[in-house]
Amino acid sequence: MMVRKNIYLSLLLILNALFLLFPTGANAQRRPTVPKEKKDTVAFFRGVAVGIDLVGPAMRSLASYGQYEALLRLNIKDRFFPIIEAGIGQADKTDETTRTCFKTNAPYARVGCDFNMLKDKHDVYRFLVGGRVGYTSFKYDVLSPGIADPIWGTQSAYGALDSKGNQLWAELIGGVDAKIWGPIRMGWSVRYKLRLAHKAGEIGEPWYVPGFGRGDSSQLGATFNVLFEL
Repeated sequence: MMVRKNIYLSLLLILNALFLLFPTGANAQRRPTVPKEKKDTVAFFRGVAVGIDLVGPAMRSLASYGQYEALLRLNIKDRFFPIIEAGIGQADKTDETTRTCFKTNAPYARVGCDFNMLKDKHDVYRFLVGGRVGYTSFKYDVLSPGIADPIWGTQSAYGALDSKGNQLWAELIGGVDAKIWGPIRMGWSVRYKLRLAHKAGEIGEPWYVPGFGRGDSSQLGATFNVLFEL
């Protein structure tokens, strides 16, 4: 009897272990299922926006250089935003020490694309990162009264009119964009600009490059855009 009892007990332990290792079909059916991700049914083309930058005109009114810029931007599935930016850059600078005068007034253009980084890409807010390639071909004037000869007291002016230059550059961009009311949106961006190639006139490097800024090899810039999006 003791042997038979031990056999029954062993069988019960084995069956219990098998029950725990291999759940029944009913238990398996009660396991929670992972819901399938809903397919995004938003149209491929979501609209177009036009806008202007307010930083450039503010700089032109307060400083000796600035720009007037407009943009055209497409909306692809609220995620990708191909964009064209174009404008006119102006500068009229006279050095207080040397009295050398620099002037330019020329167009420029940039093309690129922004990417909406937010998980909910259909939100009224957008966090954008992207890039641009910009180009300008321009003319500039450099006029100087010259330096007085310390012995003879004479002064010889020098300079050049319509000196030709061009520049190609790239921009890395980060910014935000938000819906304000109806089709009106506002947004700002911070930009790191890197000169890729350039050509200057015989008179020397231009003090200012339209669309790029001061004539260094790299620049930091910013925009504040008001857009009308349809």
